Amino acid sequence: MDVTFLGGPRPQRGVGVVAPFDFALDRELWRWVPDEVSLHLTRTPYVPVEVSLDLARLVSEHETLHDAVRTLTAIAPEVVAYACTSGSFVGGIAGERAMCGAMTHAGALPSVTTSGALLEALAELDVRRVALVTPYTVSVTRALEEYVAEAGVAVTGCAYMGLTRHIWKVPYRDVADMARRAVDGGAEALFISCTNLPTYDVIPQLEAELRIPVISANQVTMWAALRRLGTRAVGPYQALIDPEARRTGPVLPDVPALPDAQGLSDVPGLPDEEQQQEGWT
Repeated sequence: MDVTFLGGPRPQRGVGVVAPFDFALDRELWRWVPDEVSLHLTRTPYVPVEVSLDLARLVSEHETLHDAVRTLTAIAPEVVAYACTSGSFVGGIAGERAMCGAMTHAGALPSVTTSGALLEALAELDVRRVALVTPYTVSVTRALEEYVAEAGVAVTGCAYMGLTRHIWKVPYRDVADMARRAVDGGAEALFISCTNLPTYDVIPQLEAELRIPVISANQVTMWAALRRLGTRAVGPYQALIDPEARRTGPVLPDVPALPDAQGLSDVPGLPDEEQQQEGWT
């Protein structure tokens, strides 16, 4: 078959992504990306530490970020995104800004982080009261609450799971259950934290059920990075991304509804009841 008439691949605009060593959701990131954009992922070096504030600090050290961004410069992305929520909120707002500065200095290109993108998304949606869902332990969750509060946004409710590993294995039903527990009548939006927690398909269902915008770590990261390219992320029925959803309010897409959770201790790979630091506040 003669394919020479096709002329070769079309030009692609590039987004560099720096992710922690245990990031397992490459495919989810790609689902927000339009056809004319390519993602170029690299990971931080492995460290033998479970998900915690200590790990968040280790994977966000400026030297680590510098080296990661430098690995991407040969393919010349137009923007670089640090895809880790805890790693970008652990140092507060000043720490997040310093991380962006370190990445920009390393690659001479615009930089965003997940936690910086979160605040950008809350401002875009004019949200001053937010509910939080996290898979983290209580200490990491509290650090997220402090970061959001530092930005002048009130936390109306929070649900956390107490996990220190295998976060990418959490099924949608448990994400939905945590969301229902976290949201009260005062929340103007819900944020689902952690780039290793699957959320793409759950967002439109929860927006339709809860009647507020639902944003997630991977969603805001891709939204903010693509925004800097002057293009939009792809996310039907998602209020942050879909202009029609923003105008008309949440609409239930034509897909099966999410089932209620059957109990966190029933999920394979999650801590049992005695080990789990679960809490709903």
